[in-house]
Amino acid sequence: MASVARKQSSEPGGPASGVRASDADVGEIDWLSACRRMVAAQRELFAAQRGIAARTVYAGIGEGGDRALAIDRRCEDIVFAELARLHAEGHQFRAISEERGEVAFGDSGSAIRAIVDPLDGSLNARRTLPSHSLSIAIALGPTMADVELGYVYDFGAAEEYFAVRGQGATLDGQELRAQGPGFGLEVVGIESAKPERALPLLEELAGKAYRIRAVGSIAISLCYVAGGRFDGMLTGRACRSVDAAGGQLIAREAGAEVVFGGAGLDVSLDLDARFHVAAALNRELLATVLEAQERAEPPPEPGT
Repeated sequence: MASVARKQSSEPGGPASGVRASDADVGEIDWLSACRRMVAAQRELFAAQRGIAARTVYAGIGEGGDRALAIDRRCEDIVFAELARLHAEGHQFRAISEERGEVAFGDSGSAIRAIVDPLDGSLNARRTLPSHSLSIAIALGPTMADVELGYVYDFGAAEEYFAVRGQGATLDGQELRAQGPGFGLEVVGIESAKPERALPLLEELAGKAYRIRAVGSIAISLCYVAGGRFDGMLTGRACRSVDAAGGQLIAREAGAEVVFGGAGLDVSLDLDARFHVAAALNRELLATVLEAQERAEPPPEPGT
């Protein structure tokens, strides 16, 4: 069992207790098992909807502001069914999700937040490209710095990334370390890689990075930094909390450097917040990545 918080009072408004990560504490929320059940159900969904046509069906606009695919909605239904199961067991928390926004499971003032991206890399999933992921983060406060648990499952590679704050990160149960071969910025990931957004970044990285990769999932790119597959990554367009909350903890627990908006981790987990994310294996590499990101499209003004 992997858990981060004690079971909450079954009475609405019951106080949240402190963060714990001990397997010995009976009644803690078993987030890892819940995430694995979500993955199993999503794998069945993807197996049943294999073709591009079947996956290119839209279902309105999500709370995050993007057009929502029907497969996005169904992935989110799977996640929320598991969250409802946890709530039925007596746990209370809030969920922040790309499609539904903020949903309270019991006490709307609970300190526990589940930050959910049921399908990070929707375009890849729609076009049947393999790199898309489930991203879950559990936080005990309102900012990225308050994330206590991160989970990312890469469906293309069938790889499970997991981290608990202060306990390190794992890939399929094995220790994960942000260590590359030591060749500088040999491989850099760029997310939100629309040509007009990526071009200024590429110009700034010219002569500083050897090769560029665009995975199409911010969560996976952060995990690639965590495992030393990427020496650095950056966004060309401001992202939302759901895109990065799980992956950033995994990267940091693996020893990587991660910043939001060029200024650390003090950014809101609310769905309407927008910010750039950058990560690298060390501070020197991060400085070069951040220089390039200064030329990225600025985040929208709040409320726009």
